Amino acid sequence: MLFSLRSTVLAIGMAAMALPAQAYDTTARAAYVIDQKTGTVLLSKDADQPLPPASMSKLMTLYVAFEALRDGRLTLDETLPVSEHAMSYGGSTMFLNTQDRVRVEDLLRGIIVLSGNDACVVIAEALSPDGTEAGFARFMTQRAKQMGMDNSNFANSNGWPAAGHMMSVHDLAILADNLITDFPEYYPLFAEEEFEFDGRAPSNARNRNPLLRLDIGADGLKTGHTNEAGYGLVGSAKQGDRRVIFVLSGLDSTARRAEEAEAVVNWSFRNFVERTVATAETPIAQAKLWMGAQKTVGLVPQDDLSVLFPVLSDDAVEAEVVYEGPINAPVSKGQQLAELVIKPEGLPEIRRPLVAAEDVPLGGFVVRMMTVGGIVLKDVINTPLESM
Repeated sequence: MLFSLRSTVLAIGMAAMALPAQAYDTTARAAYVIDQKTGTVLLSKDADQPLPPASMSKLMTLYVAFEALRDGRLTLDETLPVSEHAMSYGGSTMFLNTQDRVRVEDLLRGIIVLSGNDACVVIAEALSPDGTEAGFARFMTQRAKQMGMDNSNFANSNGWPAAGHMMSVHDLAILADNLITDFPEYYPLFAEEEFEFDGRAPSNARNRNPLLRLDIGADGLKTGHTNEAGYGLVGSAKQGDRRVIFVLSGLDSTARRAEEAEAVVNWSFRNFVERTVATAETPIAQAKLWMGAQKTVGLVPQDDLSVLFPVLSDDAVEAEVVYEGPINAPVSKGQQLAELVIKPEGLPEIRRPLVAAEDVPLGGFVVRMMTVGGIVLKDVINTPLESM
């Protein structure tokens, strides 16, 4: 059966004076904001709706390229040829031509800082299973599904308008989180404000991210714009030990994108505070055991557990410990047995695994016989006399 225990150990129970978080009223077509450390979703608006991502989808090309660097299939100093197909793209480019052989590091910076459509294709054709940009797009789609990005489909490497080229803002946030977490050695590239490649594009040498020049901790990641997609930004900012990742899509101007992005960052840091609600050393509940050397086992989070609260709330929060039990003995320390469902006022619920606080072996012969005997006795007591 499914046990649901309403925990009271975490100062849990609704606080009479707690005030709910005020949702940010964004004008973006879709938006998603998450606190990276706690995993708390601060804002979600049409987050899983597939939309044209424009150049924000270049982040997927970069992720695949970083994987190739990590695996040794590319090196930063390696030079790659430029095809006529790569050179044919307009929009934001590095102004590459078929006479060029370009270092991978320059191509990466050209994608990140200059939003080079041509640079994306050079990387794509080098890594594509069949040597084509279309083949690389199919590979990116498969890789995105493996990463949990279920609302993404790629038709090209750079976000050029194309039928079926779609991403949700939630997927873009997943991608940003993975870029930051998986490739810390390359992430500083996203904070570069300027890159001049061979003197070819002096008018396209500055990063379009409007937050990099503000003193708010912003350090990435990618803007995007097409007529169909509007203006968007996948951004991240770090203040103290908190990092916020956000995605805005479908804004109507560069000015509005800059205003919304700055406002979202400031709102995210100013209106929420992190508090520890459980530690890995102290059980928050007891789970019933079947035929164990003891009747229950303590449940603890895998790591110290922090939750974001609205600034004006107190420490109270509603939570439940849910598990299917009784749990069969033996159990091992650290074995996942349950789930903690936390419901901060005014924020989406948070689910975190709970594990056994200690080893509990199978009970001895006497314990097992007493358990079975207790069940038999209960059945006898509950059996009507006329059926005996």
